[in-house]
Amino acid sequence: MTDVDLFVIGGGSGGVRAARIAATHGARVAIAEDDRLGGTCVIRGCVPKKLMVYASEFAHAFADAAGFGWTVAGARHDWAALIAAKDREIARLSGLYRANLEKAGVTIHAARAQLLDAHTVLVGEQRVRARHVLIATGGRPKVPAIPGGERFITSDQAFHLPALPGHVVIVGGGYIGVEFAHIFRGLGAAVTLVHKGAHVLPGFDDDLRAAVQDGLARAGVTLRPGGVPRALRADGDRLALELDGEPVIADLAMAATGRAPATAGLGLAAAGVEVDARGAIVVDDWSRTSVPHIYAVGDVTGRVALTPVAIREGHAFADTVFGGKPIQVVHDLIATAVFAQPAAATVGLTEATARERGHAVRIFQTRFRPMRHTLSGRDEPVFLKLVVDAATDRVLGVHMVAPDAPEIVQAAAIAVTMGATKADFDRTFAVHPTVAEELVLLR
Repeated sequence: MTDVDLFVIGGGSGGVRAARIAATHGARVAIAEDDRLGGTCVIRGCVPKKLMVYASEFAHAFADAAGFGWTVAGARHDWAALIAAKDREIARLSGLYRANLEKAGVTIHAARAQLLDAHTVLVGEQRVRARHVLIATGGRPKVPAIPGGERFITSDQAFHLPALPGHVVIVGGGYIGVEFAHIFRGLGAAVTLVHKGAHVLPGFDDDLRAAVQDGLARAGVTLRPGGVPRALRADGDRLALELDGEPVIADLAMAATGRAPATAGLGLAAAGVEVDARGAIVVDDWSRTSVPHIYAVGDVTGRVALTPVAIREGHAFADTVFGGKPIQVVHDLIATAVFAQPAAATVGLTEATARERGHAVRIFQTRFRPMRHTLSGRDEPVFLKLVVDAATDRVLGVHMVAPDAPEIVQAAAIAVTMGATKADFDRTFAVHPTVAEELVLLR
């Protein structure tokens, strides 16, 4: 006997989608979340981050306005007003998640849950027997294991700072480090970005990485490539980050060194669920764990840590198990964006990966000054690159750095997913004058 057909542990994007869709298929569903519904993306990730990106971009707009005849005098920023407005929007979105679950008939437990055995979930003081279990607990920020590491904040705390710091040092050159470097700098703080490699954004196309790094430097971010943190110590009322070279003295130190799967305390061993060396839950192509009726989706699996991927995995799980529509999620051709300033976006293979996989490639790329900066005077070129298979003419990858790159690459991803060739791009009429027209004009 079971109390529910599905118990979902974790109320983030993947878990909420799975719960709601399973319920619409007629399953008895319960979900547990010990924080607000919405998970990392809605509460402390993509959504508040993008709102703060928008806020920080106004500094560029004010500076550019003079070139178009505008006078913007006396502009100032109110940090507290931004945080309050952001918090209101996050509360609204979290409320929508709850309302949609309730409308679908999902039972919501505002408590932490853990597995007691393969079918029993302890949620608060209550034991619930479940026919199937889905684990969607996401990830947690990591902090460098160095003396004084407890002095770092992470992105979780960055959204709730009482005031804008004067100088921020950020450790980590991935999505979070790059985006917050621009946010803090755009709102008026001095920023030092410490990253291990020669360029930021490991895993991205090398030319795109160089273009993003140039953008950071133009924005006034001090870059410390090859920096390895040794200790973080107090220096009066400030902090000193010890590196191999000159230490960085700052008012705030932020760790943006990745995230770890949030599997601690879930009772996975008691249920017989296998995890790998990183602590990520091991799953097959159907998101099924080592226990046949227990599944996992999203960041906790260590596959692709992106919100749209978690949502797709959660939906596919619900359709497969409860909807009679078996669906496997193929983790190829995933478009993604880094909300740097200007933003970077990409879909498909990098040039290096294409060559490693044996493709003979043709490269089409350009760097140019967009029309919006002919009058503003801003030194901010657009970068665009296509990676094309020389034998089939198929477009293998699109890589772009431009203010509207995420919007443009989202549309281009449809063509790449459909298998479009360079000839297909070439025979597409351009929309003039736009930045996006370069996609179909490269020769």
